Formats: sequence, C-alpha cells, structure tokens
Amino acid sequence: MSLFKKQSVWLVLVFLGYILSGTSCKQKLPEPEKKNIDPKVSKLKLPEGFNAQHLYSPGEHEQGSWVAMTFDNKGRMVACDQYGNLYRLTIPAIGADTTKEKIKVEKLDLQIVGDTNKIKIGFAQGLLYAFNSLYVMVNDEGDTTVKRRSGLYRLQDTNNDDQFDKVTLLKRLEGDGEHGPHSVVLSPDKKSLYVIAGNFTKIPKMDNYEGSDNWQIDNILPLIRDPNGHDNTVNTHGGWIAHVDSMGTKWDLVSSGFRNPFDLTFNAAGDMFTFDSDMEWDFGLPWYRPIRICHVPSGGEFGWRPGTDKWSPSFPDNLPAILNVGQGSPTSFFSGQNAHFPEKYKSALFAFDWSFGIIYAVHLDVDGSSYKAKGEEFVSGSPLSLTDGLVGPDGALYFLTGGRKLESSLYRVYYGDNKQNTEPLAEVPLNEEQKIRRKLEEFHGQPKPGAIAFAWPYLKHTDRFIRFAARVAIEHQPVSQWMEKALAEKDPVTLTAAIIGLARKGDSSVKDRAISALTGINYSQLSDAQQLDLLRAFELVLYRMGLPGTAVKTQMASYLSPAYPAKSNELNRELSKVLVYIDAPEAIQKTMALLATATDDTTNQNTFTNSSDLILRNPQYGLDIANMLSKVPPAQQTFYATVLSQAKEGWTPELREQYFHWFYTAFTYKGGHSFIGFVDKARKSALKNVDKARFAYFNKLSGDSLVQKGGIDIANNLKQPKGPDVDWKIPHADSVAASGITNRDYENGKAMFAVSLCIQCHAIKGEGGNVGPDLTQLGTRFSYKDMLEAIIEPSKTISDQFGSTIFYLKEGGSVLGRLISQDKENYTISQNPFAPQVTRDIVKKDVLRTQISDVSLMLPGLINRLNADELKDLLAYLKSGGNSQDSIFLNKKDSPKLKKH
Repeated sequence: MSLFKKQSVWLVLVFLGYILSGTSCKQKLPEPEKKNIDPKVSKLKLPEGFNAQHLYSPGEHEQGSWVAMTFDNKGRMVACDQYGNLYRLTIPAIGADTTKEKIKVEKLDLQIVGDTNKIKIGFAQGLLYAFNSLYVMVNDEGDTTVKRRSGLYRLQDTNNDDQFDKVTLLKRLEGDGEHGPHSVVLSPDKKSLYVIAGNFTKIPKMDNYEGSDNWQIDNILPLIRDPNGHDNTVNTHGGWIAHVDSMGTKWDLVSSGFRNPFDLTFNAAGDMFTFDSDMEWDFGLPWYRPIRICHVPSGGEFGWRPGTDKWSPSFPDNLPAILNVGQGSPTSFFSGQNAHFPEKYKSALFAFDWSFGIIYAVHLDVDGSSYKAKGEEFVSGSPLSLTDGLVGPDGALYFLTGGRKLESSLYRVYYGDNKQNTEPLAEVPLNEEQKIRRKLEEFHGQPKPGAIAFAWPYLKHTDRFIRFAARVAIEHQPVSQWMEKALAEKDPVTLTAAIIGLARKGDSSVKDRAISALTGINYSQLSDAQQLDLLRAFELVLYRMGLPGTAVKTQMASYLSPAYPAKSNELNRELSKVLVYIDAPEAIQKTMALLATATDDTTNQNTFTNSSDLILRNPQYGLDIANMLSKVPPAQQTFYATVLSQAKEGWTPELREQYFHWFYTAFTYKGGHSFIGFVDKARKSALKNVDKARFAYFNKLSGDSLVQKGGIDIANNLKQPKGPDVDWKIPHADSVAASGITNRDYENGKAMFAVSLCIQCHAIKGEGGNVGPDLTQLGTRFSYKDMLEAIIEPSKTISDQFGSTIFYLKEGGSVLGRLISQDKENYTISQNPFAPQVTRDIVKKDVLRTQISDVSLMLPGLINRLNADELKDLLAYLKSGGNSQDSIFLNKKDSPKLKKH
C-alpha cells in the first residue's frame, strides 16, 4: 500500500499489514535495473536475453477483456472479448518503426443474411484458424441477446472478400462459464481438431469412446459434496477432451476426469498434454489436488469426482500428473517448438497461471512410455492476469491478459533480435515403451481381434502407463471373452488389474468369486504400490458390484485386518475405507488410534512451487494461502474423521467422546473456503448415527456452538455489494466523496470493509485480523482523498524500508519476499503475512541478482465492486473508526417515525 508523499503514516486495507508487521531493516542490495519506459513491460520478469513489448490494450478502446487468440493464414491475429466480439489485428513486425507503423484493429462484423443480432458470434474461450476457416468455441448460456450459444462453430468466407459470411454449428455443448467449453487445437498432423472443456460441460453423445462411457463415482469414502454448492453439474466424468474431424461430423472422446483444463498441446513426438486446475476451496483437505501438468494418452482417466470423492493419484484406474505445480488458475498451454528461442525453451511447453501471473516453462524428459517434467518460471508480473497465448508465425510468443472484465493487454516476447534459433527441433525417435503403449492404444474404442492376447501380458508391465493402456484395451473387448481368464489368473499383479477391469465391466454375479480371487494373493509379498492397487480392486468390486454376504465380508476382514495399520498414510487411507465400509472388527478402534496421532506426509503430491512463494504475488488469492499456512489443517486426520462418519457399529462410549471432540478442535484450523463446511457436514453425518438421547450432548461436544457463531466462514455470511461495478479513478472517487458523506449506513459500511478484504488483516474496534495495524484511529489522520489515493493507486509510493525484494535465481525463476536479514551465506525473508515469524533462507550463491519491487503488494481495483453509495459507506466507516454512534451515520432515533393507524 502506498506511503503518502510528505507523510509518514501508512494506510493499508488489505496487505499492508504484512509489510508493517515486522521490524524494519535496511539492507544494502545491488542497484535495480533501469526500468522500461512502458510501465506494463517494466513490471515483467524475463529470462536473460529475452525482450518484451506491450502491443495493445483493448480496454482503452472499449473492446472488452480478451481471453482467446489465434493467427490466420495471413499472419493476422484474431482475438475475442470474453463477453463480446471478435477482433482482427495486423501487428507491426519486430523492429518496425512504431511511430510510422501502428497496430491495426478491426471488429469482425459478420455479414450473414437474415441475422440482425448485434453480436453475430463471440463470447469465445477458444479460437483456431485452420482449413481456411475460423473455429470458434463459444462459451455462453446466460446472454439471451446472443443467438449462438455454447458450442463449436465454423466461420467461412465463401466469396473471398476477406470477411466471414457463413457460420456453421458443428456441435452444441451444454455448459458455460469459467468451467465450460474452452479451447480448440489443431492436431499434430494438421488434419483434424481437438477440443477441451471443463467440468461444468456435459459430454455430448460421441461416435467413439477411447476410454469409458460408463462413468461412476467409484469411491466408497462417504460422499460429501462441496458445502458451498460448487462441482454439482456433471457429477462423474469431469472435464474432457475430444478428437474431431475438420467438418465436425465425427467426435471421439479421448480422455476425461479433469477438473477444469483450459487448453491442451502436443510435444514434438505427438503426445498430448494439458494443464489441469485445482479446487482452491479444498486447500488443506485430503482430497485436494494441486494444479498439474498431465500427459494425456488415449483413454486417459484423471479421477476428478465431486466433493470428497476425488480419486487419489495413486489409484491404478486413473493416471497421475507428470508435474504437480502448486496453487493457481491454469489458462493457456502451448508448445514452444515453433518459437525462435534457444533449444531449452523451443522444446518446452508453456503453461499460464491467471491467478499469480506466471508463465511456466515446462521441460519434459522421457520416462518409459510417459514423461517426467521440471518447471521454471519463464515470465511473470504482478498483476498479470494471463488468459491466452501462442507462438506466432514470426516465432515470437504472444500473450493476452484480462478475463472477468479486468484490464486487458496484448504482449509479445522474443529472444534477442528474433532472427536466431529459426531451425526446427530435431525429431526424437520413440523408445520401445512408447511404441508398446501406442500399439495397445490401437485397441481402444472398439472390439478388435487379437486385443486380449496382445494386451494381457502387459497388465503386469513395470510401466504404469502401459499397464493402464493394456487394461483399457481389454475393457473394450466383450467381457464374456475374458471374464473367466481374469478369475483364473494366478499372477498377483495381472490378477489385480484384471479384477479392476472386471469390476468396471462385469456384473454383480461374479462379486464373490472376484473377492475370493483377490484374497488368494499373498499380500505381504507385494510392494506398497501393488498393495494399493489390490486395495483399489477390492474397493471397485464393493462400489460397482455391491456389498457381499456376511461370510465373504468376514473373509475380506480376516485377510486385510492384519495389514492395518500400515506404515504409509496412503495405505492407511485405503485400508480404513475398506475395513470400516465392511464393518470389520476393530476397524473403528484402529482408525481412532490413527486419528489421534496421524501426521501428514509432506512428500504427498509434491509441488515444484512453494506455496509461500505465491502469497505476495496476488493479495486476493495469496491471503487464502497465507491464512491456511498459519495453521495448517491435519489432512490425514480429516480423512479418518470422514471415513468414520459412516460407521454405525463398533463404538464404545470413550471412542465416541474422543471422535466428536476432534471436530471441536478441527474448527480452529484454517483451510480453504470449503474446509469448515466439509468438516461440519462430516460431523452432522456422524451425529445421525448416535442415539437420539445423546444427540444434544455430542452436538455440543463436537463444536456446534463454534459453527453457529458464524465467524468461522465469514464469506458465507457477508453482505455482498449491489453494484454495478465501477472502475474507480481518483478524480471520480474524490468527487463522490466531495459531494458529501452524511447520513451513511453504518452496517453497510462495515460490510463493505469486509468484502473489500480490509478485515482480513486489520481490525477496527477489535473486529478483524491482527496482522496489520489497528485502523480505529485512521480517520483522525487521513482525509477522504488520502484514503482514496492509497486504495486506488497503491503502487504510487512504496517505502524502501517496507517494500518487498525480488530474488532472481541462477537456475531461472524468482522468489518474492520481505528481506528480514542477511549474512555471508543467506538472505532471510518472510513471505506469510499471517505468520511473519516463519522465515525462509535463500542461499546467496544461488541468486543471480536482487531488485526492490516497485509494485505494491496490494492490488488496485479492490473497491471496484462498490457503487457510489457503497463507497461512501466504506469511507464513513473508516473515518468514524467503526463508531456506530458517530454523527456521520444516520441516527435511527432521528429518522421519521411511522404513523400509527
């Protein structure tokens, strides 16, 4: 937040508390580099040797906020406003004299006979120029003025006048919004298309299914849907990818089970990859999955399911990420193979994170039939709301910022003078494992002779992607041809995979035989990974085929109970689920012992980004991370508590006391937006299993009073702004304040203080956070104009004592934090405003250079949801120091009295 000129007092509404929360210490650092004269470029962090240009800002020309782009056959860019029109741009070449040659932008007004709509087509989140056509992925169900709703469309110029005059709907899609239909991408052989959609988009009827067409939740963990109402659209299949011919007549489903991937791309070998999103509200919960890079083979399943029932990456019937990134909001994802970049980056994939303003370069290494990946920060800025990007025909990288009606800009990044590194990447031959996987994938989709004989031996291959491809190939063959072979199999690894397939494709008549076959495996001779696969096979039989009779349940319990508890958290999760589900003896007692002592495995789903690194990049999203890291929820314990919420038999009075008391403690932890809601729903589910006479006691013991206080999840109870949104500038806001702030609404001002995020860090009269300074006395020192300048232009002035430092690393990327101290070997920084005492060391020899950040930690625009009256109420609340009796507020005693009739 800004330090006002000629004043030494700080006004902070969101993140300033962090800056002020520690002791000041001036450090001698290298001089910062000279800033680019364009402030939009000067905020960017680039690798050595790269240059950036800010080309255009559509918002300055009332052209909306752009989220999609492509290049046509004449090298022109076509872009789309998220909530509006298509535009075509002619961009001057790199090195052109921009005083003479300007960027040309035209709105594409389609000339279609009989169509009088203001917007003929737009609202696109995906664009592709191919086959002399513009393919448009429309994402809109809400704007009734738009004729062409969500779906894939093809635009053509039939009379060669350089204007599109024909629109063809190729496929109507049910879904919209930020989890609706997204990108359309050209295939590696340039003969067909691929489309991708998020988990609010139903899979339309396909001509072929390379994977499953019978999706189920397939998880016996008690299903608790998101308590805030999210993820309730498609229920089982999640986001998906389809292969489409150029005419849009043949659709094949390639993969599903994603959350919300925006884009997909291919490497030089022709393998597909996507960048999937997390469910940020699940942060701190055992089913949370970070944003991740996925290798997407034929028939791929990636395990997204609603609420608690997301699959573990360890489940053998889904595929793991090749790189867990961390927290963020994935958008664009594309290959650099056509870029005029050094080979390291030419062979990389570029992944965009909208939330934290980072373009990651993802470097692939072949690993058997799949890949391992490493990531590095390539370009970043704050704020930098990245939406879409591409390598242009000139070999430069182009990217857009915007989305959600935010300020939008077009940039270009190039290496050197852009005349080097023009040669194509050398072809890399496939290894034997990749050849095997691709051969197995030829049997996906339809029954084919020889599939079972060829695929069966690969069910026990050491390569996980090969095992997966082999099982999918077998599942596409008539089950009658391989059911008996599966049940008679003696190899434990092959048998496990075969029973997984049988559970998915067979019927309940073979349930007891399948369980008996699995219990014949020598459990102790299996590796941990093989034990997890076996437990998953049991789970799928139970879920798909139903609970067996008492004798078979007893057989299962006798077989698995000696292995519980195991040494690993992952095994204990699966064992607890299965044993509690079948009411195994001592299952509750053993699980309660684990609930009391379990600690989290810090290596589970390791991410290459450090969560604390992201806190300072975006106050809005960073606050959530900082809040959780200050008191991290125990994910393993939360899992056990959820498992036990379905248990009805086997409780002792002492165990029930311990169980319900755990919830009281759990309500003090800080997780994502839905953490408290999930815990409370598990608690309420468990309360259904207690005697009515004891309900009130256990309800109180488990923390019902804490939930009822309402402060636990303040976001659920906040009064929201009425709007309409205003892009507040100082002259306009100052004129509103100058028009008079009297007879204001105290309660509304207090609510606006909360929804503008001030309350996250600061208190007024004891209400709010305690990280930053108390603002009760703010109004005695600041004018309304002072307050507005600090809120609207937070980067105008930043103290060198309290600013953050950027540490550029030799290996690439950067770290942002507040420098606390340094010695000969290390810099010590603080990154978490909710835990400023937690510090991190950066080894000096790993640092290329340092620079004081010239961007405030507070984002501009935090009051843009407020209309004029709401802004006045907020200013009145700040000026009064939260005093409801201040004369600035409407005195209820003086308000007109109602007449009595």
